[in-house]
Amino acid sequence: MSAQAAMKTSVAGATASKHFCRFCESELTQQVVDLGMQPLCESYVAREALDSMEPTYPVKAYVCSSCYLVQVLDFVSGEEIYSHYAYFSSFSESWLKHVDDYVGNMVERFGIDANSQVIEIASNDGYLLQYVKARGIPALGIEPAENIAEYARSKGIETIARFFGSECARDLTEEGRKANLLIANNVFGHVPDINDFVAGMKIALADDGVLTVEIPHVAKTIKGNQFDQFYQEHFSYYSLLSAQKIFEAHDLIVFDVDELPTHGGSLRYYVKHADCQTHKVSNSVDRVKSQEIADGFDQMQTYQAFSDRAKEIKRALLEFLIDKKRAGESVVGYGAPGKGGTLLNYCGIREDFLDYTVDRSDFKQGKFMPGSHIPIHSPDVIAKTRPDYILILPWNLREEITDQLAYVREWGCKFVVPIPHLDVF
Repeated sequence: MSAQAAMKTSVAGATASKHFCRFCESELTQQVVDLGMQPLCESYVAREALDSMEPTYPVKAYVCSSCYLVQVLDFVSGEEIYSHYAYFSSFSESWLKHVDDYVGNMVERFGIDANSQVIEIASNDGYLLQYVKARGIPALGIEPAENIAEYARSKGIETIARFFGSECARDLTEEGRKANLLIANNVFGHVPDINDFVAGMKIALADDGVLTVEIPHVAKTIKGNQFDQFYQEHFSYYSLLSAQKIFEAHDLIVFDVDELPTHGGSLRYYVKHADCQTHKVSNSVDRVKSQEIADGFDQMQTYQAFSDRAKEIKRALLEFLIDKKRAGESVVGYGAPGKGGTLLNYCGIREDFLDYTVDRSDFKQGKFMPGSHIPIHSPDVIAKTRPDYILILPWNLREEITDQLAYVREWGCKFVVPIPHLDVF
C-alpha cells in the first residue's frame, strides 16, 4: 500500500494510527493543536433542523517534519464542502478595497490590459473580477459552488461552476484560454489534493504569465495565537518554506512575496514558470524565508507550544463570559465566520454565554451557528437589544466592525476580541 493510500485508509476508517503529508507523503508525527470534534464551520443550521444530528469531525493539525506543511486531516471531501457554500466575499468593505487596490497594482506592474486574460480560481461572487471587468480586461472565474457562481453571473462575471485542477486547466487550454494573470486568493488552503491543484495552475498559466497566491501566513497564525483559523474546510496552512517546496516540485518559482495584514497576516506569492526569464527574483523572497528560519519555523518545537496558548485563550474567554453573565450583563456576537464557529465550539460557548450573533449576509440571517446553535440575526438587532458587550468573531476585521458599530458607545457598550489575547475596549 502506498503512503497516500495508507493515509486515505486511516482517514476513512479512523482506525489506523499513522497519517501522511498530503504533499510529500512523509509520516505526520508532530501535532500542532487538537480542537476537538467540530461541525463544518460554514454549515449553518436552519430552525427546522435544530433537533437533527450534525456530523462532527476531529480538527487536529499536524506539521510535516520534511516539508513544514501544516495541515488538518481531510475527513470530508472538497465536493461535500464547497459544492454549495455560504461565504460571500462582497460583504466585507475592507476586503473589496483590498482587491480593488490589488487589481490596480497588477494592471500597472505587469501590463495587464484588454489583450490579456485574467482567470481567478475560487472566484466566489465576483468580488475581485468585477474590478477587472470594469477596466475592460477579459475576466473568467472558476467557482465550485453553483449558488455563488450563479450570483457572480448575475453581476455579469463569466463564471464556470467547477472544481479547479489539472483536468479543468487542460480543458481551458484546449479552448485557447491561458492566464496572463492567474489569481488564487484564499483558496490554496482549501485544497485537499495539492499536487493536482498546483499541476493545474502550471497548465493554466501562460508562458510569461504571473500567478498570485494569497493565503494566511502560518507563521503569523502560530505567533498570533490564531487557533480559530484551523477548521475542517482549511486543509493546509503555508509558510514560504513549505510553499516554495510545493511550487518547485511542479517547476514553478516564487519570484516575489508581499506581506499583507489581511486575515491576521497573509503572504501573497508571485509565481512564474521555472524557465521564465521575464520576472526577476526579488530580495523579498530571501528576506521572508530567512525570517521564518530565524523564528524557528523549520524546527518542530516552534509548533509545540501553540496548543498550550490556545488553551489559555479558551480559559480567559470563558472566565470573562462567566463573570459578566453572573453580573447580569449581556454579551452578543458580531459576525458568523468560519473562525467564529471554531472558537465557539472549542470553548463550549452556547446561548448560555452569547445571546446571539449578527451578520451582514442575509444568507446566514435566520439560521444558527453550527454546533453551538447560537442564533444569527441582522446587525440592526443590536440597536434594539443594547447589549453590554459585543464579542467580535471576525477579529481580523475589528477596525472595520468597530467603525460600523461606533453608535453602541452611546449606551456604554464595549467590544471584546479574544485573539491574539483577550482584549476588552
